[in-house]
Amino acid sequence: MKPSAFEYHAPRSVEEAVGLLSELGDDAKVLAGGQSLVPMLAMRLAVFGHLVDVTRIPELRGVGPAADGSVTIGAATADTALERDAGLGRTVPLLPRVTPLVGHFQIRNRGTLGGSVAHADPAAEYPAVVLALDAELAARSVRGERRLPAAGFFDGLWSTALAPDELLTSITFPVWSGRCGFGVAEFARRHGDFAIAGAVVGVELDGDDRMRRAAVGLFGLGPTPVRAGQLEKEVGGRPVTDCDAAQLGAIAVSDLSDVPSDMNGTAAYRKRVGAAMVARAWSSAVTEAQQARSGQEVHHG
Repeated sequence: MKPSAFEYHAPRSVEEAVGLLSELGDDAKVLAGGQSLVPMLAMRLAVFGHLVDVTRIPELRGVGPAADGSVTIGAATADTALERDAGLGRTVPLLPRVTPLVGHFQIRNRGTLGGSVAHADPAAEYPAVVLALDAELAARSVRGERRLPAAGFFDGLWSTALAPDELLTSITFPVWSGRCGFGVAEFARRHGDFAIAGAVVGVELDGDDRMRRAAVGLFGLGPTPVRAGQLEKEVGGRPVTDCDAAQLGAIAVSDLSDVPSDMNGTAAYRKRVGAAMVARAWSSAVTEAQQARSGQEVHHG
């Protein structure tokens, strides 16, 4: 099939882009790589009269440190740029680690961080990382800028807290320090397919090998990415030797109530897979944290 007729716009600045979104109203849609949107348009699962392509706006691309030591990434930064950025391997390791799991190389070459996050597919990797790491999202409209916490950003299936006339401009990630480790695990039928279930994990240990901090994001297990809050609460302050990975995996999925059931598997099957992915990612993160020297950031790409 072919998409319905639409008018293409290629603004060269954020101001021009948000002006178009304000002027065109609900008939406009942001194009930020198009690796999810274009297939939906082609199958006429979505119809818009105007596409506003923001990938040519320089200020929406790039990775840079923020004043408070965090890392800010432009929303139109390509997936491949994240995969190749050596600095992110030290500051926000989960991003370059999940990127090879995002589709195929051709998709990653065109896809963008902000495009994936704003599309909010619950089986996508980037939204889970944003949620797990408590990132902050910046959105711009003709009314000005809003800063949105990740915890309230994903509010439904393919739905976010962005207003129709707002443009996601950047995402800011806190940088973890100390004895930290990170892990990623997902299961898909074929490499490049959306995950049936997956998990991203970050842990921080104190000098006595007790859990100082844990962050666990789940994807493919609900209408939105999910934080495994019960697991995070369960391990707080415990010796790492008392944290059994398999038990924690079971805890992570125990209170999930909206797990999808479809041609890829029943809800019960997805939960079993999800528990296994949490256990696998947890074990990787803990091993890395135990090997890290106190007071240093993780230096793995």
